[in-house]
Amino acid sequence: MENLYFYIVILLAVLAIGDLIVGVSNDAVNFLNSAIGSKAISFRNIMILASIGIALGAIFSSGMMEVARKGIFNPSAFSFQEIIYIFMAVMITDILLLDFFNTLGMPTSTTVSIVFELLGAAVMMAMIKILANSGNIGELENYINTAKASQIIFGILLSVFVAFTIGAIVQWISRYLLTFFLEKTSAIKKALFGGVSLAALSNFILIKGIKGTEYADISFSLLGDQTIKEFLNNEMILVNGLNLLIWYLISFGLIKFTQINIFKLIIAIGTFALALAFAGNDLVNFIGVPIAAFQSYEIWVASGVAAESFPMNALDAKVPTPTLFLFASGMVMILTLWFSSKAKGVVQTSLDLSSQNDTKERFKPNALSRVMVRFFSWTSDQVIRFIPLSSQKKIKKQFELVPLDSSEDWTDNAPSFDMMRASINLVVAAVLISAATSLKLPLSTTYVTFMVAMGTSLADKAWGRDSAVYRVAGVLNVIGGWFFTAFSAFTVCGIILYLFHIGGPVAIASIFFVVLLITGKNFLNHRKKSKEIEVESPILKSGSHSYIGVIKEADENITQVAIDTHQAFTLVIEGLSSQNLKKLSKAKKKVKNLEESIHDLRSNLFSFIRKLEDNSVEASRFYIDTLVHIQDIIEDIDYLVNISYDHINNNHSKLKLSQIRGLKEISQLIDLLLQGSINAFEDNSLKQLGEVLGKKEDMIATIDDKINEQISLTRVEERSPKNTRLYFNILLKSKDLIRHKIILIDSFYQTTNQLKTNL
Repeated sequence: MENLYFYIVILLAVLAIGDLIVGVSNDAVNFLNSAIGSKAISFRNIMILASIGIALGAIFSSGMMEVARKGIFNPSAFSFQEIIYIFMAVMITDILLLDFFNTLGMPTSTTVSIVFELLGAAVMMAMIKILANSGNIGELENYINTAKASQIIFGILLSVFVAFTIGAIVQWISRYLLTFFLEKTSAIKKALFGGVSLAALSNFILIKGIKGTEYADISFSLLGDQTIKEFLNNEMILVNGLNLLIWYLISFGLIKFTQINIFKLIIAIGTFALALAFAGNDLVNFIGVPIAAFQSYEIWVASGVAAESFPMNALDAKVPTPTLFLFASGMVMILTLWFSSKAKGVVQTSLDLSSQNDTKERFKPNALSRVMVRFFSWTSDQVIRFIPLSSQKKIKKQFELVPLDSSEDWTDNAPSFDMMRASINLVVAAVLISAATSLKLPLSTTYVTFMVAMGTSLADKAWGRDSAVYRVAGVLNVIGGWFFTAFSAFTVCGIILYLFHIGGPVAIASIFFVVLLITGKNFLNHRKKSKEIEVESPILKSGSHSYIGVIKEADENITQVAIDTHQAFTLVIEGLSSQNLKKLSKAKKKVKNLEESIHDLRSNLFSFIRKLEDNSVEASRFYIDTLVHIQDIIEDIDYLVNISYDHINNNHSKLKLSQIRGLKEISQLIDLLLQGSINAFEDNSLKQLGEVLGKKEDMIATIDDKINEQISLTRVEERSPKNTRLYFNILLKSKDLIRHKIILIDSFYQTTNQLKTNL
């Protein structure tokens, strides 16, 4: 049996590596989003600073490992075999959950997952033992460390409210004092902001860091024969006061004499500090359980007692974590940070929800988000009534946004928010996390950093009337995901533990194999999807800043729409002819991609008009008209695809051969229209475009003939109402499709002809 548990420990080590990878992919958002969103420093430098912070934080995180050993349950109440089963169930569940959220691109809490997994597995094992003996549920408190578990859970939940509130308050006060015009703010104000921020960060990095080293317990005569730890505790006001004064003077000197951007310095140090805090606080979430399992195995082997009979009282004592394990874990975390594509997706979710600019909203509004926005808007209006008009004007002036006049300000590469907000995100989050870490509380770094970012976004008026309902919906979705994490972690881990109990080694091997299949499949699917995104350009384009560029893009967009709609129409005919639902599904997917692309272009209308190099009304109007005509065409083909799909999906009667031939004739007309317009665009020939437009009446007449033929057949031969309705609808909508394509080509023809004449 000893070999069995040895193999389980090896499996746990493998799972630890996997958990580190999926965990860092999820938690990278905690320390990267502020620096990336503000574009204060290069991405390469951000990664270097974060990597150094992770390496140091990992080495000094040993104290937090106690949470995995005895923070949630009482080890002495379980045998070695039961403890190993608990740890195995926790690690398997953790990888499944984190990989699921990473695949969705949603930030979740690794702390919440590990806490509720430990709780779920421990409760299940305790219930098994209780029911096997007395059956008294009241004995559960003998197995679960209810006081510590409650403290941890309450602290995690409280962190959501505290982080959001403090982030909002600090951001509002800072913005009121410094405004958005940071370059015009006095050196004294910026130095004060820099002094407070850098003092807070250095207090965490240096002062709290020193307390955790072996040198903290050495006494020095210079300190009145006090140890460093005693001196820092006894002279807290003096130390912090001097720390603030020194950093204020340094900040003032840097701003006044070297012209250094103090906000960039804060962001750089803050990124390092937050990565340090993340590793120090969250490493227990990834390797705490495997290390506890390894140490349990060593203790059990030395005892010589049977696994099912050996109580794990030894875990109640403090067991130091080998530095080699911490260092190796830090290296895995750093490598994951550099090479994980899923981490970038999770970061982007946070940036989209906190962006100051007009962005593509990732979340749809829901009833709760609408109610909340209306309520807080109403509350705000009531509060404003009691504020003097002069104070309202003063506040409004302080929160006046920097005007975005240049076209570069409206590009996709523009910062999501300014450096001051990024600095506050980092400083407030680092201070809250370091405070929790010093109290040995595994605070959720994800909850803290995300909610601080949301609080500062709200206070900075990034959630305006045009975006609030979407941003609130996004935050609610993320928070809902957090509660789902807690419930799923508790439930799934309990079920897996029960399967281990009844299935033993066979169940462990089987479930481990299933986990490998699921995570492997998710990895391959994500990799394939990432490659497709890199290779494929947007279906419809909108990036030009000039009138001529807009017309050139319209040329490409019209051609692409013509090609895609014709391909979808061809798939419809083939699907109807052969009763092939798969081809119709392919057509639906193609049309959906077109719909998403045109939706993006319409959503981007405001920024498109703002970024035009000239003030040409003609260019903007041409762009709008082109979007309208393309939208009409997409709606036509969407209708055709959906009614055809429903017809086949509902197993209605097949179209007659004469009807299929009629549809193929129409397809040939559309093909002629397509090829003629493509050739004209490729040859840049207005004459060829004119010839294409001249065929409009013949095309419409052909469809009218088909309609008349079907009317005659319906009166004397046709017996299927569903069949007849489908065919008539396809003919009528095909007529609209051709008409709208002609209108689109004609609009382009007239505009291009006019531009050529003017030149």
